[in-house]
Amino acid sequence: MENVLFFVVMEGCSALFLYLGYLLWKKEKINVMHDYHYTKVKEKDKKAYTSVMGKAMILMGIGMTVSGVIGVFTVSVESGIPACVTFVVGLCIMIYGQIKYNHGIF
Repeated sequence: MENVLFFVVMEGCSALFLYLGYLLWKKEKINVMHDYHYTKVKEKDKKAYTSVMGKAMILMGIGMTVSGVIGVFTVSVESGIPACVTFVVGLCIMIYGQIKYNHGIF
């Protein structure tokens, strides 16, 4: 039962992250983020900023998808490793984008 619950939670979160990443990266909908995250982003940099942030969110979503699938077949802590690794990498990419385009984390 834990496997199914883990799968449902991970896939639900993954779907959210993939959808928001798509909106940021492909549709360039910067308004899905809180406004203080992009107050200092210049108009010419908005496309690059949304691309970096969207790709990072999609990476996080892919990690959650992989973790959910692995979690169906195993009942171990290792099933969470892909989500943790991609979350940390995605967070680092987001921090890079914030510093480069927003000139600070907030």
